Amino acid sequence: MDPKARSEKVLLIVNGKVAGNDALQTAVARQQAVGHSIEVRVTLEKGDARRFVAEAGGVDLLIAAGGDGTLNEVVHGLMDLATAARPVLGVVPLGTANDFATGCGVPRDPEAALALCMEGEEVPIDVGKANEHWFLNAASIGFGAQVTATTPPELKSLLGHAAYTVMGAILATNLHHYQGRLTLPDREITGAGPMAIVCNGRQTGGGFDVAPRARIDDGLLDVLVVREIPAMALLTAARELQELSPDGEYISYLQTPWAEAYTEEAIPVNLDGEPVRFSNVRYEAVPRAIRLILPPNCALLSATAKAFDDGDIPVT
Repeated sequence: MDPKARSEKVLLIVNGKVAGNDALQTAVARQQAVGHSIEVRVTLEKGDARRFVAEAGGVDLLIAAGGDGTLNEVVHGLMDLATAARPVLGVVPLGTANDFATGCGVPRDPEAALALCMEGEEVPIDVGKANEHWFLNAASIGFGAQVTATTPPELKSLLGHAAYTVMGAILATNLHHYQGRLTLPDREITGAGPMAIVCNGRQTGGGFDVAPRARIDDGLLDVLVVREIPAMALLTAARELQELSPDGEYISYLQTPWAEAYTEEAIPVNLDGEPVRFSNVRYEAVPRAIRLILPPNCALLSATAKAFDDGDIPVT
């Protein structure tokens, strides 16, 4: 679709907490000055963004300006619509974490992000489903967002920065160990926990790269499973975190079109920043559910990832 034609009817949904952002207001004014018609609606309470999507008949481009929670609510609104009626989605990241947008390489600068929305290319991507809830980025259970200052130094030297931050988040959280099982097409994991992050995107917790193999257009979810880790097994778990094998004793990494979790009690789950509770939940990837504006060479797309693997795209 031609970007100029697409931008004829644009709705910008802004989280009310960032509506006064000067950079965003300037960016909108500049796009309007060059001829783009942008309607702006500001959320005041939970549910507004989803309602705005339902009321946005005939919109060509829908832009979510806010954090992961705002984006999640807009995605719920899009998934309420018939597939053919869903407008193209763009993102202006203005939240605290912006995990999904950051993983996709969307600019943090509002002017650059809005320009990308107006001029960029749309790509069909997957959406994650958890029972009747939707998530674009990740469903996480039991993982904190702080890196512990008491992590043994030998772990830090072994892991390196990226893996260290993930392990730090695991160790920093006082996990309540739930008894349950996680069922996938080819295996079942049982025991204390299992704690897991089910990812469509790659980052969560404010920048932790927990699913480095994730692609948002492959029809798969990436699942990081963490079982109860005894103190004497920390180094083993750290090595497993580096290897990301599906067969780790304490940490496993799997890719699957669906996964089902069953626990003896309801578990708090974070869906793109939105808290819910499940005792039984089916996670699944819904392929090519929405069209999203992404920067060129987005690392979360399968074609881009293959080009990197083949050496066609230089790494800078």
